Amino acid sequence: MSEEKVIPFVEHLVELRKRLVIIVIAIVIGMGVSWNYSTDLMHFIEKPLTGKTYLTEIKKDIYLKVKELAPAIYLRYKLDKEVDAPQKQRPLNYSAPLEPFFMQCKISMLAGFILVLPIVFYQVWLFIAPGLTKRERRLVIPFVTAATVTFCLGAIFFLVVIWPVIINFSLSYESEGLQSWFNISAYINFCLRLILVFGLIFEIPVITLLLARFGIVNYQMLAPRRKYALLASSIVAAFHADLITMFVIMIPMYLMYEISVWVAFIFGRKKGVAKG
Repeated sequence: MSEEKVIPFVEHLVELRKRLVIIVIAIVIGMGVSWNYSTDLMHFIEKPLTGKTYLTEIKKDIYLKVKELAPAIYLRYKLDKEVDAPQKQRPLNYSAPLEPFFMQCKISMLAGFILVLPIVFYQVWLFIAPGLTKRERRLVIPFVTAATVTFCLGAIFFLVVIWPVIINFSLSYESEGLQSWFNISAYINFCLRLILVFGLIFEIPVITLLLARFGIVNYQMLAPRRKYALLASSIVAAFHADLITMFVIMIPMYLMYEISVWVAFIFGRKKGVAKG
C-alpha cells in the first residue's frame, strides 16, 4: 500500500522536473532574444529620472490654465518656475565592477521570461492537467491566453502609470542641500521586483476564474471575505519599506480581488451543473 503511494509521488516529482527544465530552457532562449533590446529597456526604465513624465505634463497644463484664468495667483506663487523648469539629467551610478553588466542580464532575464510566458503557463497547465476532467482540459487555450495577457497588462500598467509616480515622488525631495544619487542595482532591482509583483497581482482574476469554473470557489465564498482580502493586501504591501510603494501595491491588489469576486459571480459554475 505504501509502495503504491510512493510511486505516484515520485512520478509527480519527475513530471515537475520535466516542466521546470522546459521552462528554464525557454527563459534562457527568451533571455538571448531580449538581450538585443536590454539597453532600450533600461533607457525606458530610466526615463522618469529626467523629471519629465505624464504627471509633470498634467501639472504643467494645470498651471498654464491657472495663468490664463487667474494670472495673479500664477505670479504670486511663482508657478512659472514649474512651467519653465528644464529637464535634469540624473545618470545612474555604479560602484562595483561589472555591476551594469549584471543589471543588463537581469533586465534581459525578466524580459525573456515575459516573452515566453505562453510556454511557461502551458507547462504549468500540463503539470496540473492529469488532475482535471476532459471538459476542464479544454480550457488550456483560454487559460494560457488570459494569463499571458493579464501578466503583461500588469507589467505595462506598472511601468507606464505607477513607476513615474514613485520616481516623481522621490525626486520631489530634491533641494539645494539634498540631491538624488541613484545606484543602478538598487534602482533596477526595485523596478524589476515591482514589475513581477504587478504581473502576479493582475493574475488574481484569472486564477479565480479557473477556480470558479472548477467549482472550488464561488461568489458566495469570496464576497463576504472582502475585509480579509484588504488585510491580506495590506500585509503583502507592508513588505515594502516606503509608504508610497505600499499604497501602489495594496490598492491594485485589493481591486484585483474585487474584480475576482465579480468574475466568480459571472463565470462561476452554477448550482446543479454537473462535472463533465
